[in-house]
Amino acid sequence: MTDLSLFDPNAAGNPNNNIFGLPFTEADARIVLLPVPWEVTASYRKGTARAPEHLFRSSLQIDLFDADISEGWKQGFHMREPDKKILLKSDYLRKEAELYINFISQGEEILKNKFMCKTLREVNEGSQFLNKWVYEQTSELLDKGKLVGIIGGDHSSPYGFMKAIAEKHGDFGILQIDAHCDLRESYEGFTNSHASIMFNALRDIPQIKKLVQAGVRDHSQSEWEYICNSDNRVVPFFDKVIRERMYEGETWRRIADDIVDQLPEKVYLSFDIDGLDPKLCPSTGTPVQGGFETEQVFYLIKRIIQSKRTLIGFDLCEIGISNNEWDENVGARVLFKLCHFMLASNP
Repeated sequence: MTDLSLFDPNAAGNPNNNIFGLPFTEADARIVLLPVPWEVTASYRKGTARAPEHLFRSSLQIDLFDADISEGWKQGFHMREPDKKILLKSDYLRKEAELYINFISQGEEILKNKFMCKTLREVNEGSQFLNKWVYEQTSELLDKGKLVGIIGGDHSSPYGFMKAIAEKHGDFGILQIDAHCDLRESYEGFTNSHASIMFNALRDIPQIKKLVQAGVRDHSQSEWEYICNSDNRVVPFFDKVIRERMYEGETWRRIADDIVDQLPEKVYLSFDIDGLDPKLCPSTGTPVQGGFETEQVFYLIKRIIQSKRTLIGFDLCEIGISNNEWDENVGARVLFKLCHFMLASNP
């Protein structure tokens, strides 16, 4: 067990320790965070592959006191080091993907270019490799009894974790905080795109009984049709509708409870940082005006816990890298709250 007798929670974060300056090893930590430095299919701005290491540095600025769960950090948080081989593979395939995206943006036909066909195949195979790697890493941690969170990377990162969660917990629902639906069958030819994570999960993981989306404000016609034909398996709470309900006098508690009521007993949280107002995450990959304040999302998660539902895992994705470290600072504070919420949900 980690000896905390000489650890001062009021001191400045020690960079020689782990996430949030905490002195826990993986073996002693109750929550283990797996960084997934991957952004191969990013369709607009890049940088999120290096978010985990930047988040680590920003986490040292966070005070450890949390009013929602006193001294929760004493149960132990530990972040694994980002796998350099995964990052290098992401960097290589990202360059390949950029060549391909530029090619199709000119209106060229893929089938007439053998090099581009090969590039597309390599990118899709690389994404399948990543899915398998995440599945293996998280399955191992779940088998050890750890509570697990994913730090992306783009939003395609947690697919393998969702499969591992399904095997561990059986039926569950997903609460997706996001500006986008991510329900495209593929995007730009990439079958494991960040824009396809929920389509792929719903297709491949029957244990996902409900997908509840909150904050969506940018979606395609095909995604709308998918939702309409989902037989209530996908329930969106669009940003526009939420705001109109509040303009007409409804409280956020009432709307939050309506969201929670759609969720089953076991809940996986998929948090794309672009679900927040872009003033909080201006460097995210695909920012969209509108969105939540952090405290709105935290209140929603608190209502989940107060309803006696169980938070069984989470991912935090699409955090951009900024010159003034603002995005990373916000991301680290969101991560700290998510860790404490998962502890509160698993006493």
